[in-house]
Amino acid sequence: MALCKRSLAASACFGLALAGSALAYNPISTYHYLADPGAAADDEYFYIITDSDDPAAYNATGYNIKALYGFRSKDMQNWTDFGIIYDARQVSGINDIWASGIAANPKDGKLYIVFPDGGGGGIGYIKADAIEGPWSNAVGNGKNKLVGGSGLIGCDGVSWCFDPGIFVDDDGTMYVTWGGGESNSRPNTDNFDVVKMNASYDAPVGNGQHVKVDNLPKRKMLEASYIHKYKGNYYFSYSTGWQDGAPTIDYGIGSSPMGPFTWKGTILGDPSIGGRSINGNNNHHGIAEFKGHSYVVYHDRRIAKGHDGLEIIPADDGKSNPDPGYHRSVSVDEMFYNNDGTIKQVVCTNDGPEQIENFDPYDVYPALTSSKQKGVRSRSLYAPGKVSGSILLPLASRSESWIRVSGVDFGNGATAFIINAASTDAGNKVEIRKGSPTGTLAGTCNLANTGNMDSYTETSCEMTGLSGIVDHIFMCFKGKDNSIGVKEWSFEGSGSTPPTPQTPYKGAIKIPGIIEMENYDVNGSRDKAYYDNDSENQGGVYREDGVDIVLVDDNDESKGYAVGYTNSGEWLEYTIDVAEDGISEFTIVAATGSETTGLQLQVDGKDVSDVIEVTKTGEDWSVYKNFAGKLTSPLTKGEHILRVNITSDFINIDKIAFGVEPTSGLPMQKLQKNAVGTYSVFNMNGVFQGRVDLKSAADAGSAVRNLTGKSGLFILKDKANSYMVNTEK
Repeated sequence: MALCKRSLAASACFGLALAGSALAYNPISTYHYLADPGAAADDEYFYIITDSDDPAAYNATGYNIKALYGFRSKDMQNWTDFGIIYDARQVSGINDIWASGIAANPKDGKLYIVFPDGGGGGIGYIKADAIEGPWSNAVGNGKNKLVGGSGLIGCDGVSWCFDPGIFVDDDGTMYVTWGGGESNSRPNTDNFDVVKMNASYDAPVGNGQHVKVDNLPKRKMLEASYIHKYKGNYYFSYSTGWQDGAPTIDYGIGSSPMGPFTWKGTILGDPSIGGRSINGNNNHHGIAEFKGHSYVVYHDRRIAKGHDGLEIIPADDGKSNPDPGYHRSVSVDEMFYNNDGTIKQVVCTNDGPEQIENFDPYDVYPALTSSKQKGVRSRSLYAPGKVSGSILLPLASRSESWIRVSGVDFGNGATAFIINAASTDAGNKVEIRKGSPTGTLAGTCNLANTGNMDSYTETSCEMTGLSGIVDHIFMCFKGKDNSIGVKEWSFEGSGSTPPTPQTPYKGAIKIPGIIEMENYDVNGSRDKAYYDNDSENQGGVYREDGVDIVLVDDNDESKGYAVGYTNSGEWLEYTIDVAEDGISEFTIVAATGSETTGLQLQVDGKDVSDVIEVTKTGEDWSVYKNFAGKLTSPLTKGEHILRVNITSDFINIDKIAFGVEPTSGLPMQKLQKNAVGTYSVFNMNGVFQGRVDLKSAADAGSAVRNLTGKSGLFILKDKANSYMVNTEK
């Protein structure tokens, strides 16, 4: 059946176009060593997590596993590698991280991971809104272990308290399984445990129970326990022991996720293709349903064995030809069921599963989004509490250094390619080619010299000949090794999904008027409306896109919101609609417990103010005061983008008022020349200073200065209006 896409008429429907021209290629990554995959899926993405053999020396005789990596795909061909998403070396109280499980919970929209603390130190448990994190501890009661150690429950006597799996049932009920061991009994039936989680997903219900599998053949249930569901049946799968010959992934079927199960057969034999083994002494797997298909992910030794012409990349110590036993690769293939619900044994392939939808090039993609790679490496950007990512590092002096993207739907045609890259040599470039690394040239981007590998800039170059569905696009890198780092790339043109623009949250903000800080713009696909150094709203109110929003008054939500938990370098943007030229005075309403903080304003990318100093307002950030400022370049009539740059840590910002009084929003009018009468005088913090009698507007500055003994901005009020007065001589 043909699949239809939300596209222009030229590419509205496709069917056979995918099947013959856009196949995946196993393994999913060819530039580092990965192992022990877990799998999950939601309506948009298929997720894979792995641990890594990258720290292992070429002649390793044991495991050296420190971190989890995260991947996702919309089409089962083009995978985005987010690098390390959780690192034991940077998390207090956690040792090594081995084989782990992942689940997508449709009830709360979050992803959950269970991981072993090394080879038996207990089970950790973390959660995040997206695969790239940031991931945070999900264990309740102040614990950092779910099972074992000082966790909420014990390991229940299993031999090996590791290799956890996690499963979410259709009703949102979550289950965790773990265990394994070297029992000499054949078959052994006491190696695994399973426990149900509570409704808050932060603690087990009870202490768990041993998993019972009936009708077992005489081989071990060794490790890698996993639960999944298909058409009402629950499946418990696991890795058998290598002492029984080649290890397999076997399974049983039951009517409950806690068992009992009845053994039915083998899902995956020892991975091999054409009679040639691509595996070794163990295996680990994950299973997930995605867009009407079933998939199994597993590890093998394709890269270290040089299978099918793959480059045997060096071990982490730089030495070539690493031991395949401890340098594994992660692959994926489709899994099929028989009519009675049993599973057909999976056939391992070079090509992997078919691409299930075309790739949309008109979004912004992390650089390591690809279906195949050659002559590249990567650098992870992991930091605790931050969103993860990877930098693509081409070995650009090689004859072939490229990444490939497959099944690309360019619609009516791409006009440009945009790459966000660091480059330290003027001769570095990237060529975009169709079909192969030497195929038709669509365009060339000469990369600007950014001076160092931590400075990135966008380069745009013209594209020709890219329209309709293109089987494969190659980004070929030319230049010097260790002199290019790529962060993101995208195409522009008239394709199926043009880049979405940055948009106002509640319409353009009228100036004169008040900018409520929580109403920052909404991100576009390329244009970003804010930068926050983590992706979690630490205040937990109003919006859920990662900016930290707090209540102005913790006891009264009606008093509104402020942007809080700020750090230097963060920023927010607002679309403003200025009614007239010349507005320059503004008032910031803010709170801080620090001695001195501040912010600075830009309009349309240009600085329009010095740093506005915000001094201590109280001990606990609950006291908000007014701070006056004046633009160095007055606003001009029309629509603009105002950026508020946070220049130092820990300032809560409630609002910024331009040309109006910040408390009432009344316009700050100019005193008329014939102003006569008595006026109340307030400073910019709203504190009453006294009254003055004026015979004309010309007397205002000196009268207020004489009253207050100070120069600067003040507010004058009569019975009807408010006025801004500058008392500087």
